[in-house]
Amino acid sequence: MGKEQHHERVCDILVAGGGMAGVTCALAAARNGAKVILCQDRAVLGGNSSSEIRLPIMGADVCGKRGALLEVEAREGGILEEIRLENAYRNPQRCPEMWDFTLFEKCRTEPNLELLLNTAVTGADVADNTITKAHAVRISTEDAFHITAQIYIDCTGDGRLGIEAGAKYTEGRESRREYDESKAPETADNYRLGSSLLFMARDMGHPVRFIPPAFARKFTETDLQQRTHKNLEFGYWWIEYGGTLDTIKDNEQIRDELLAIMMGVWDHIKNGGDHGAENWALTWFGFTPGKRESRRFVGRYRLKQGDIEQAVDFPDTIAYGGWALDIHPPQGIDAPKNHPGTVVFNEYIKHLFGIPMRACVSANINNLMFAGRNISATHIAFSATRVMGTCAVIGQGVGTAGALGVVQSISPADMAGNKAFMKQLQQQLLHDDCFIPGVSNQDENDLARKAHITASSFQENGEPVNIISGETRAVHGPQGVKRGLTRLGTHRWMSKPVEGFPAWIQLEWPRPVELSRVQLIFDTGLYRALTLSHYSNFYNAEMYWSPQPETVKAYHIEYAADDGKMIRLASEPENYQRRRVHCFERLKITRLRLIVKSTWGLNHARVIEVRCYEK
Repeated sequence: MGKEQHHERVCDILVAGGGMAGVTCALAAARNGAKVILCQDRAVLGGNSSSEIRLPIMGADVCGKRGALLEVEAREGGILEEIRLENAYRNPQRCPEMWDFTLFEKCRTEPNLELLLNTAVTGADVADNTITKAHAVRISTEDAFHITAQIYIDCTGDGRLGIEAGAKYTEGRESRREYDESKAPETADNYRLGSSLLFMARDMGHPVRFIPPAFARKFTETDLQQRTHKNLEFGYWWIEYGGTLDTIKDNEQIRDELLAIMMGVWDHIKNGGDHGAENWALTWFGFTPGKRESRRFVGRYRLKQGDIEQAVDFPDTIAYGGWALDIHPPQGIDAPKNHPGTVVFNEYIKHLFGIPMRACVSANINNLMFAGRNISATHIAFSATRVMGTCAVIGQGVGTAGALGVVQSISPADMAGNKAFMKQLQQQLLHDDCFIPGVSNQDENDLARKAHITASSFQENGEPVNIISGETRAVHGPQGVKRGLTRLGTHRWMSKPVEGFPAWIQLEWPRPVELSRVQLIFDTGLYRALTLSHYSNFYNAEMYWSPQPETVKAYHIEYAADDGKMIRLASEPENYQRRRVHCFERLKITRLRLIVKSTWGLNHARVIEVRCYEK
């Protein structure tokens, strides 16, 4: 260990890795009562979405195409939606470092969460197939940490914590026959998806020279015939290399070659013919490869191509995805005749698919879980689960499971087989605004489900009772909601536009109930894409990088006193979030009313769910 100062830490849950899976995992565990330590080996959080790499977070919405083509509200909810909405509100300039800061602030201000940046997990002690202690080093301060926890969660992508603990894992591509996967190669090999480096450029308003380095690769239009390079400001995910190498052990070599490729591509754009780039100059480029694939752990279940395509209904589902089986040639840019990846807009998976808890629990280490791109899946199934939006909702599912497991002294190895635990876990995830295919609100403590619901007005298929339908999004194709049009299965109250504002919805009970907490879910346009992207093309044009126009902006909550007079409980003048929770001293209430005074643009009120609790 050298001259490091040694520190002992004790927590309920250690989360290793601060990418999107690690961030949502740590926050979910902490918010559900666990004492959490989050170790991130870099100075910023967010992994591939951070300012170091700058990939946009893709997910089940397939860049908004599910909403546009299938009328499905597929964008991830829960903590990821909270963070996206926060950043859209506070970062209209789309600053990459502000995204880093948003993630940092969320973790830094969470009371149950200790954040250790620049801290890499480097070892683990194991006894009886159980991790007893993890070891981490922070080189910047010459500190070493020895962390004792009940549950350990590997969100490192490369699986560093699990490898140190001796967890079973796999690499490369399985053969077609091994799991009956039509998209797999005939013969198994150690190839994988490669890594990418991105760049940003700007029109300077005058001619700018580009002098390539001596090591820059040379490319022609024939070399790039399958790789569109018309957009100049942000490119390109297909600058991909390293899939035929070891993306962990050869990462430095891969980085160097990616720089040579990136500079060569820009040299071609600037100096290899008329690309309209005379006035354009590079303003940023990455030095940290955006890694797609390395190790995948062996869990209690392994996701396969058929599970994704058939959207298997797992009893222990904790998250969902919807990205395509997006398979890239391992040779990356050195396969010029091949398309660089699946055309996800045309080959999306028909249905949203579930991800089971068992795929996130180690097959041989009892208290080890994982979330992110290292979950238990074949190479083919992984190609759909690897995107950051899906990794983030897996993270929230795993973090929530870990916290509940700590409280109930249930080890990860025993969680999936415990029906009562799984029901509680799924209901908690729904409570926290996650979506689980096929699961609806059955919370017996939610008193709103026993109320009579009325409203000032409502549209057809936007009836007041929809706020207790148990569903919080439209996911059934033409029965969903597209671009503000009312369709069947909206699962929300919608007031009549002609009635204007204020509009109200009311819950009334035949006998007084005791309440101290009200939870609201508002419409935030989940059929659209919403992610920090540095394109200004069609992708950003379809987003509202600001408060979402459907969202209720100003509202207040009031209740009826004994004399019938309405008394205000809570008020919000500038809401922009989807999920809002209001707590107050316990009151006996027979009538509760939510009054909507304005939205961020829509001409009527939309409320998706109201929950009421005694505690």
